[in-house]
Amino acid sequence: MNQDITERTFDFAVRIVRLCQSLEEKPGVPRTLAKQLLRSGTSIGANVEEARAGQSKADFINKNAIALKEARETQYWLRLLVATEIISQNKLNQLLQESEELKRILGAIIVSSKK
Repeated sequence: MNQDITERTFDFAVRIVRLCQSLEEKPGVPRTLAKQLLRSGTSIGANVEEARAGQSKADFINKNAIALKEARETQYWLRLLVATEIISQNKLNQLLQESEELKRILGAIIVSSKK
């Protein structure tokens, strides 16, 4: 892994914020979905940061599990934006791929921490 998970989730959050800024410019549904996506997409990195300062192994695992849930939710909102044709698949391919990779990495962190 070239990039530390904390940096990777931070960079992902930056990209989510930029996407949500563009969605906020559109009235109605895109704006509502932006709020959901912004919450979950930025929460991944926040929970990874909290996990680093975990008070115990269980706390570390729990915070990473929350980050994984948020990554799943983020991927859901991204897929919904594509399915409803609010944003084209091409524009979201990289974010969708990164959300999938983050899910895998977080899952692996959780599994290896439980051993």
